[in-house]
Amino acid sequence: MSRTRTLRVDRIACTGHGLCAELLPELIDLDEWGYPILRDRVVPDRLRAHARRAVAACPVQALHTDDGPAGGR
Repeated sequence: MSRTRTLRVDRIACTGHGLCAELLPELIDLDEWGYPILRDRVVPDRLRAHARRAVAACPVQALHTDDGPAGGR
């Protein structure tokens, strides 16, 4: 069974640094206050390395990736 990787943001922990959108602009936009808005929670295979880098770069550890069954959300 293949796995799908999804993104999630801990809105309480996020302080709006914006690094995630800078490192993963294909999936993350910023609102008018600099907080992330996920365009799509599912991370395509071609962006997995970029998603891991964005998660690792978050200064307050508010961005996370989760693995689940294919097609799951």
